[in-house]
Amino acid sequence: MGTFLQDLRYSMRMLLKSPGFTLIAILTLALGIGANAAIFSIVYGTLLQPLPYSRSEQLVMVWSKVKGERNVVSAGDFLEWRRQSSAFQQMYAWTGQSFNISSSGARVEQVVGTMASPGWWTKVLGEPFLLGRDFLPEEDQPGKDRVVVLMHKLWVRRFGADRSIIGKPIKLNGESYTVVGVLPPGIEDRGDAELVVPLALQPAQMTDYENHFLLVMGRLRPGVSVAQAQANMDIVQQHLAAAHPATDKDWSVSVEPLHLDFLPPATRAQLWLFLGAVGFVLLIACANVANLMLSRAASREKEIAVRAAVGAGRGRILRQFLTESVALALAGGVVGILFAYAILNGILSMIPVNTLPYEADMRLNLPVLLFMVATAVFSGILSGSAPAVQAARLNLIDSLKEGARSTMASGSNRLRHMLVVAEFALALCLLTGAGLAIRSFYKMSSQDLGVRTDHVLTFFLNLPGKHFSSIPQILSFYRQVLAQVAAVPGVQRAAISANLPDNPAYQLPFSIAGRPPGQLGSNPVTGANLATPEYFQTFGIRIERGRAFNNQDLYNGASVAMVNEAFVKRYLSNVDPLTQRVMIPRLDPLAETFREPVPLQIVGVFHDVRNQGPRQQNVPEVEIAFWQYPWHSVAMAVRTGGDPRGVIRDVTAAIQSVDSDLPLTQVKTMDEIVALSLASDRWIVTVFIGFGAAALFLAILGVYGVMSYSVSQQTHEIGIRMALGAERSHVLQMVLRQGLLLAGIGVAIGVAGAFALTRLMRFWLYGVNAADPATFIGVVLLLIAVAVAGCLIPAQRAMRVDPLVALRHE
Repeated sequence: MGTFLQDLRYSMRMLLKSPGFTLIAILTLALGIGANAAIFSIVYGTLLQPLPYSRSEQLVMVWSKVKGERNVVSAGDFLEWRRQSSAFQQMYAWTGQSFNISSSGARVEQVVGTMASPGWWTKVLGEPFLLGRDFLPEEDQPGKDRVVVLMHKLWVRRFGADRSIIGKPIKLNGESYTVVGVLPPGIEDRGDAELVVPLALQPAQMTDYENHFLLVMGRLRPGVSVAQAQANMDIVQQHLAAAHPATDKDWSVSVEPLHLDFLPPATRAQLWLFLGAVGFVLLIACANVANLMLSRAASREKEIAVRAAVGAGRGRILRQFLTESVALALAGGVVGILFAYAILNGILSMIPVNTLPYEADMRLNLPVLLFMVATAVFSGILSGSAPAVQAARLNLIDSLKEGARSTMASGSNRLRHMLVVAEFALALCLLTGAGLAIRSFYKMSSQDLGVRTDHVLTFFLNLPGKHFSSIPQILSFYRQVLAQVAAVPGVQRAAISANLPDNPAYQLPFSIAGRPPGQLGSNPVTGANLATPEYFQTFGIRIERGRAFNNQDLYNGASVAMVNEAFVKRYLSNVDPLTQRVMIPRLDPLAETFREPVPLQIVGVFHDVRNQGPRQQNVPEVEIAFWQYPWHSVAMAVRTGGDPRGVIRDVTAAIQSVDSDLPLTQVKTMDEIVALSLASDRWIVTVFIGFGAAALFLAILGVYGVMSYSVSQQTHEIGIRMALGAERSHVLQMVLRQGLLLAGIGVAIGVAGAFALTRLMRFWLYGVNAADPATFIGVVLLLIAVAVAGCLIPAQRAMRVDPLVALRHE
């Protein structure tokens, strides 16, 4: 220990004697360590950290599955699962719903809520209550379910953290609910939901095995594994299929651990890919620092020789250099905390909402700090090994000769050149990944979405079905709304639909009238939307064949529909689509459910709209006339002559002139919606660009440092050449040739590595091959330009060498 402390004190003195070297090395390592810590904090918080719930390893999701795809669960299946299964302590179900909340003296607003089984918080998640209680078992019965639990964020924002709120009534969708509990601040405040009401199934729903709308979670009994629970549920589902063949015959069940169950495999792969990519940045930083330390070790050759002469063994010299490099790296780790904090906050600000689980705790916590310490030690050993070994192999006799050439300088040149080659190879891999990401994003953002996005304002109006007493009342209400909005100054067109082009259409089963049931495949489904006649003009959607809806397509009239080009290609390619009728379940807006299928005559074919984002291709969709089959909650779109945000106040006033308690929600322009649809790809591209920029910066520093040192070592040789008549341009060519040779070897190795590594990006790229020639050529040219730039200053310095001074250099 005493020897180690002595080495450490000596290392600190030597580092303080070279403040320029020390500062550059610390900042270089801090960049690499900080970037790694930032990405690791996301990976750890998302993929590795256990869920922050009581005995979270017992929590599982239970899904229905059809055709190999998992699905939400019908109420009838959920109740039978809960009754028949033996692997669970209990099963609980929930579903999302929006609520218009009103309370005395405050404006009406819409909030996202959850309908959940009693016991959800205390028995499933193990969440304590800040105020009040969880739902009672009997509060899942209709009529006894008018109670609500508030999330902490809503309690503070809407009710001013009023601790006397328990027992007070508030209005949700026009009905009175009593507040029985308030959750503490924490995990749940990161989610979308702001309140919870009991899931009270109606008698008709309890025997409904067809309509799937519930998410189901279970807590396993102690000692029961996921595999055992799966076997138990397979038996239960077999019983259900035998008892209800019409609805359950083709369905199976899947039991899956809750942890990461809602995180797509592609997102998991992206996070691991980021961690690997940022590891390359750290390796480049280590190579840079190793080069600096090799140069510095050469300047300390006499000191090392003297220490060896007075008895310091090779092991002691080796340990001294490693102690110095690890101390340098630990200092870089301390500064790296600031880099990590800035990089992490920058990345988190770009990640779209709901991309990662809201339970993920992404911050610089203890595991991340321990990771930083380990990374710093690893970096110190990696960057210090080469100079330490070089110093330990020092030729004592040659080094002590006065005027002798530096044995360390000449011996370390090859190693220094190898490090620069490695830097360029690693940089090319990162820059190729960044280039592919940029080209992919450009291709995606330039796709035809099928709609005009300029001058369009969109929003939602949420009214429960029970708000209306008849379908004619719904039609009358929305005709008034549409007329009032269309009359607002600056509004050119207004339309109502069940959904907007930025959201996936509702998936409904369908058939073609007159065709055998199996001709379209097993359980065919299509996207479905409802729209008024103005919808297509408002969004600028082209009609390819036939006609759009018109004002003669009325309730109780001849039922009509429109289909998109993808629907025609997949299901009607051999017939005239305008002669066909599509069978779609009839919507019942009052009961908020679907009834028996009805035949709809296809009257038009419209251009494909990518309402599942730019990556969507060939997704069939059916458009249904809203005035024939209305829904209670709608989306609205308004095309304006100027800035669409300029009409928000007047549009709000127009709608509230029809219903003063009806708020506008999710108010966005279509340009904003498109930008949001690209956000999940944009943050990935930005991260890749950041990694590539860091690699490029470090690469140019690396080649500059090596060529500067090389020029200083060749000063005598350059002087001789110039004294013998060499032109300055020849000196320039010599230096550039050396630098470009190193860069060229690194680029060649990097191209081979990039061909292998970029294949890992194939799952994410859009419209670009992982071996895209244009990207590889562009990156190679960029790195060659960087090598030239890094060599120019040392080359100009060599050109200015005075032969007389150079000949006296040694």
